Amino acid sequence: MSSDYVQSLERGLAVMQVFSREHPRLTLSEVARLTGLTRATARRVLLTLQHLGYARSDGQGFELTPKVLDLGYAYLSSLDLASIAEPGMEALVERTHESCSAAVLDGHEIVYIARVPTKRIMTISLGLGSRLPAYATSMGRVLLAELDRDEVDELVGPGPLPSITERTITKPTDLHDELARVRRQGWALVDQELEAGLRSIGAPLRDRQGTALAALNVSTHVGRVSLDAIRKDFLPALLDTAGQISERLARR
Repeated sequence: MSSDYVQSLERGLAVMQVFSREHPRLTLSEVARLTGLTRATARRVLLTLQHLGYARSDGQGFELTPKVLDLGYAYLSSLDLASIAEPGMEALVERTHESCSAAVLDGHEIVYIARVPTKRIMTISLGLGSRLPAYATSMGRVLLAELDRDEVDELVGPGPLPSITERTITKPTDLHDELARVRRQGWALVDQELEAGLRSIGAPLRDRQGTALAALNVSTHVGRVSLDAIRKDFLPALLDTAGQISERLARR
């Protein structure tokens, strides 16, 4: 390990990351178990986070505070992609009457950086910072298609991939075939692989060098929109919007 590596920072981030929707409040013992740290180390980290205002405790357990959002906002505020994309996303939602999102690739997951929802309620609750497995999403496949085979294998692992629904692609060979298709056509369509009843179509957002910085999608429910309608109506609107946003990104 390099002498420049700050292990205490690594441990602090590890502790923050074990808090989630499923674990909003944790005891010292639970934090130690989930992170693999000793109780003494976990205690020091938690007390430091509490002192800095990123965590609080009632004497029985710990939970994060809203100050943690400052860390994510620092990234979003330095990334003008979201502000550039949002007007086009709003117009796309008006055009399709369906939700629109933008995401970037972070390891084997996509991270939502912008979202314009409709009023319809979906099972999956998504917001800024939400993470989903890249291999099972339209935006993830658009971004994975930009990578070579070895890079994809390194990110998603040797397989089989977790089966989220009965339609999810789980074989790496099948995923590579699908990514090759996405690469050729320039967009991805995922039909009920992330959630039963959910369909999504995604396209890349590129900079002036043609690099895919992020991806844009429109998602809908099988009961509202057929696959034919997605290809006939949603795809042209999505590609048009992605092209407009990419043009604005190229002028930055």
